[in-house]
Amino acid sequence: MKSMKTFLAVVGLALATQSVAADFKLGYVKIERIYSEATPAIAIQKKLEAEFADRRAELKRMEARGKELQALLAGTTLNGADRKNDERELDSLDRDYRAKVREMAEDFNQRRNEEFATLLDKANRVLKVIAERGQFDLILQDAVYVSPKYDLTDQVLKELDKQ
Repeated sequence: MKSMKTFLAVVGLALATQSVAADFKLGYVKIERIYSEATPAIAIQKKLEAEFADRRAELKRMEARGKELQALLAGTTLNGADRKNDERELDSLDRDYRAKVREMAEDFNQRRNEEFATLLDKANRVLKVIAERGQFDLILQDAVYVSPKYDLTDQVLKELDKQ
């Protein structure tokens, strides 16, 4: 008798859930695609590349000088004083290079996060308009798997490109 009640409760719950699910409208957005394919995202990437171009060029010059010093030190033609000076210069250059790489990476990440936070806000506003227009009940971001039939990413990309 108890198992029959449990069975009927489960069947009743399943039928109730089925009727609610028929009216439920779900959507999904792949944020990584927004960050890589949206016109504003591409503009952000170009802006950041230009903003950090001088610092990258300086790092390349430092790297080239370091390789030059390593080649000099690998040869045996240097006397003791010259070798010592080149070793000190290489050590100093290596410390400066590592510090500048770390500093640039931190600055770049901070600027990237600032710029992409603005893009995410814009994408979320666009998504809200799409959700209201399409009468969606729930729109997800960052899921392990979602069927392509729920994917709204292309619609968001089109709307962002219009702005």
